[in-house]
Amino acid sequence: MTSNSTQIITDIRKQRGSNLVIMGHHYQHDRVILHTDLRGDSLELARQVPSLKAEYIVFCGVQFMAETAAMLAGEEQKVIIPAPDAGCIMSNMAPAHILDCVMRRLSETDRRVIPLAYVNTSAAIKGIVGRYGGSVCTSANAKTMLDWAMKRGDSVLFLPDQNLGNNTADALGIPAEKRMVLDIRNGGRDMNPAQTADKRLLLWPGLCAIHERFREEHIDEIRQRDPDALVIVHPECRPGVVAKADAAGSTSAIITFVDNALPGSTIYIGTEINLVERLAKANRDSKRIRPLRPSSCRNMAKTTESLLAETLMNLETSEPVRVPDDVAYYARIALERMLEACA
Repeated sequence: MTSNSTQIITDIRKQRGSNLVIMGHHYQHDRVILHTDLRGDSLELARQVPSLKAEYIVFCGVQFMAETAAMLAGEEQKVIIPAPDAGCIMSNMAPAHILDCVMRRLSETDRRVIPLAYVNTSAAIKGIVGRYGGSVCTSANAKTMLDWAMKRGDSVLFLPDQNLGNNTADALGIPAEKRMVLDIRNGGRDMNPAQTADKRLLLWPGLCAIHERFREEHIDEIRQRDPDALVIVHPECRPGVVAKADAAGSTSAIITFVDNALPGSTIYIGTEINLVERLAKANRDSKRIRPLRPSSCRNMAKTTESLLAETLMNLETSEPVRVPDDVAYYARIALERMLEACA
């Protein structure tokens, strides 16, 4: 079936030509990535959508990424996701109705709170953020966007990844005593806005299940066993893990780190296993690339080569990703603020 799927995809791409663009996130399997026209992290892919002319944009990733592409695409373009059920555990930790409650309660104070949503959130979340004067960020530009948000309000609500928020705050020198993790229990009604009065950064209690698996002791073991090895991790990891690593960065930053490492280097990487294995293959003759610990995303894995082939065979009848107009209006504003700030 694999070889048959390969041929089907190759033939359809040739037939469709410039009318079809296949995009893929770095965490996709090699059997999918090999068919992509564009690959990258969330920021790289988002930047490229507005310039695409193809009628069909097939997005190999998870749902929130396809929603972002759909909001940035033209009216006549159709964004198709092969696995519509590919969600995100982190995104699910920030329900829109709870954020709406939290922002309404924070707005009752005399302080202006600017919401900054990680791109790993639903379109509904991005819409609320846009409505309250905020924006979105990726792991690649979190520092730039948190600084952007800090300049526009008395405090910033960063959601949903508490680890990325703390790691970015560390990079910007925001003191720990000026941060606070919000209590969002009971639909956000348990939160006490008065407790946020002296805080510069409010953090949502969310995390990435893939990166939460990496621990400080994993790095300690490597330092003892392989003291000359380098360690780089994704900033969705715990602050203690980031502190012990030699570097931390987005998927694109990790790729650049490996590319720039000296021949003969041994590098342990703390991120989703598909990217680690791809880098290991690409550098097998010059560098030794190993996972800090194997950690895979089951939602990213839902897009397979055979599913991609099936999607391409049924492009005309596939249901495109749609975002309601009232949600898309403010969500698009939030996205455009990011793209403008990071141009």
